[in-house]
Amino acid sequence: MKPLADSLIPCLASDGGAVEANESDPAGAANLEKVDHVVVVMLENRSFDHMLGYLSLTGRRPDVDGLRPGLANQYQGRTYPVHHLAATALQMDPDHSASAIDQQVADGSMSGFVASAAATLATPGVEDGDPGCVMGYYDGTDLNYYYFMASNFGTSDRFFNPTMTRTQSNREYLVAATSGGYVYPEGTDANDSTQLKQTTIFQELQSAGISWKIYVDPTNSGCTGPPYQASCLIQLSYINNFTFANTIVSQYPNNIAPVSQYFTDLQNGTLPQVAQFEPATDAGFDEHPSVDDSSPSDVQLGAQFVESLVNGLMQSSYWKSSAFIVTYDENGGLYDHVSPQPAVSPDGIKPVDMLPGDICTTASGPNCDFVYTGFRVPLIVISPYAKKNYVDHTVADTTAILKLIETRFNLPPLTKRDAAQPDMTEFFNFTSPPWMTPPTPPAQTINGACYVNQIP
Repeated sequence: MKPLADSLIPCLASDGGAVEANESDPAGAANLEKVDHVVVVMLENRSFDHMLGYLSLTGRRPDVDGLRPGLANQYQGRTYPVHHLAATALQMDPDHSASAIDQQVADGSMSGFVASAAATLATPGVEDGDPGCVMGYYDGTDLNYYYFMASNFGTSDRFFNPTMTRTQSNREYLVAATSGGYVYPEGTDANDSTQLKQTTIFQELQSAGISWKIYVDPTNSGCTGPPYQASCLIQLSYINNFTFANTIVSQYPNNIAPVSQYFTDLQNGTLPQVAQFEPATDAGFDEHPSVDDSSPSDVQLGAQFVESLVNGLMQSSYWKSSAFIVTYDENGGLYDHVSPQPAVSPDGIKPVDMLPGDICTTASGPNCDFVYTGFRVPLIVISPYAKKNYVDHTVADTTAILKLIETRFNLPPLTKRDAAQPDMTEFFNFTSPPWMTPPTPPAQTINGACYVNQIP
């Protein structure tokens, strides 16, 4: 696999203003203590081209390596070009297993997404659909809140999910910088234990006396309250994949909380120094594609959920000391034209649960070891210190968020993967903070057509 070259030149921002240079503020990590609160929300299964690639398609953001005319996949003699999606619910849930990803990457040509989607649709029991939908994208009219924030604050066109597989392993990297050798969800085969024993970022924060909290949305989950029991809320968090979850329930039950507590914490002055939001899956706000005709997953509702979280922070006393990071766990089988990048194995543990039929491109290829990233995913860095109109071109993955937290709070790296990441200080301007008075973003549009039971 040959990663694509990064030959990008910052040009003009979408509003005509100059883009700041793609380099760290000289004050850098030395002034990172001005960010006393790091808030992270990770949504589900969307690629960069699919969500933010339109930033470049009109030519208004030539500094972004996004969509451009001519991008397409070929399948069975037909050309499937990138195209604007007619509905805010994706028509199918594309395959994003380790074996499907090998087909999609196609040795770095990124030409196998439609073929992979067609194979999914041919699977017995899967609803009808159009494999070309994986080439679809949303634009600034569909996702006006995200496009405003990505254009005014910081984004990246070289931010990748950590490993070439699905949700569970990638989310484990967000909290522990490793999946402990797992490619598939825990319990997939006999080689899987029930919980991972690896150290998490929350353990390091606790040991260092840094306050932290995980917020979950219990709507439609079966967790009854308020008051909510930590033993139920913990099941809505991917921290439950680690043995430390048991310690949270027994010793730190207030550190797992409903999302309503976030707004209370903003009002009462009790926001922790590190906060993580789990995807609001049961509430229908996680943006994960759905093929259920009766309840299509509306990406605009997910954006509106994020809007409430970010706007709540901007309107609080915590704004002046915070950084809010929005990203996604993986691409969900949706097209992106930039190939995965070489990466550092976090701990030397090779995959322990590859399934029969899984493909290895080479002896050390993407699906045979944890030495490649996954695909590009959206990233928005929102802060009073975030550079205006900034586009970062530094190759990084989700564990760079851990590196930022570790750098800010003087914590050791969890694995070799997060140790090798940039610390994300290139996103900030501590010398002349651009956004001490936050902007007024538009309300997220929620009137898009939302269906999956017909082909546009």
